[in-house]
Amino acid sequence: MSSTAFARPASDLDARLPWWHRASRALQALGRRRLPARWVLGLTGALALLALGIASTQGAYALSTRELLQVVQSALTGAEPAGSGHLVFMHIRLPRLVLGAAAGAGLALAGALMQGLFRNPLADPGLVGVSSGAALAAAAAIVLGGLWWPSLPRSLGSWPLIGIAFAGCLLVTLAIYTLAQSPSGTRVGLMLLAGVAVNALAMAGLGYLSFVSTDEQLRNLQMWLMGSLGGARWGTASVVALAVCVAAVGAGWLARPLNALALGEAQARLLGVPVEWTKRLAIGVAALAVGAVTAATGVIGFIGLVAPHGVRLLAGPDHRVVLPASALLGAALVLLADTVARTAVKPAELPLGVLTAALGAPLFLFMLRQFKGRV
Repeated sequence: MSSTAFARPASDLDARLPWWHRASRALQALGRRRLPARWVLGLTGALALLALGIASTQGAYALSTRELLQVVQSALTGAEPAGSGHLVFMHIRLPRLVLGAAAGAGLALAGALMQGLFRNPLADPGLVGVSSGAALAAAAAIVLGGLWWPSLPRSLGSWPLIGIAFAGCLLVTLAIYTLAQSPSGTRVGLMLLAGVAVNALAMAGLGYLSFVSTDEQLRNLQMWLMGSLGGARWGTASVVALAVCVAAVGAGWLARPLNALALGEAQARLLGVPVEWTKRLAIGVAALAVGAVTAATGVIGFIGLVAPHGVRLLAGPDHRVVLPASALLGAALVLLADTVARTAVKPAELPLGVLTAALGAPLFLFMLRQFKGRV
């Protein structure tokens, strides 16, 4: 190699690199600095609005931007709606958008709370058995409910099924919390181990129910476990949105106590933080959000893990930023994934839970590779 190669400016050498290599370097440079809180909130908010706009127009019945604006204008002014686009948007697509945004925000909020509470980046609502409890209760209702209640509706999104899944979620959360109690208070390590055991027990129960189910029951059970927004109705979407809003208020109160808990329980007590009350409230808020979402949509994985990590890598560990930005990012991810699920093989739909896992896992691995020094 000639000596002139060593004298060549670094910018010239960078220009010869493939675009993906330069993009990787740019991301690594971005990862070495923290973005201001307002930037992160602005970026995630803009992404959520963009996802909402895309999800509003795309689907088996595509709407143009002009048609969408006409629908919004007629809804605001009370003018006579024109065309079938108004009916499609107001009665089918809009409740689905509300349910999708609430589901993503609720799962991401629960993930951020669990990771802050356990001070563990791998903590996820599924890890402590919350999602498994709801799934097992719903599966028992689908397969065994007809023995005692023949008129029990078994379709995804039906009210009895939602209530049973939510009750199962709360019972499992209460059982895990009771097992984690000790004379010195709630032990987070015991709670994690109890969650792992509950997950294993729920998987065994789901396997047994799949074995004894009929073909129709097995199809409904598989649809529940793969997750979907197909059962969205205004009643279901309103209940889930209300539950997530209540959870968001509770999470907002927990931001400062979770920042103190990041220093350790002893230091948090010295700062005057009610540690036990913070743990109980965080678990209750996460159970409320995940239980309501899982009861209405089935199991949707990876949102509670990917969204908080994405925000934390950009903004740092401050929960005053992580919690709201995670909710916005989670809503955007679910809306975009549901848009792909509705349009990739239309008029059929891909299972949403399978899609979030298929898209979320590679994205998560890419983020780990780019920002591994900060995880």
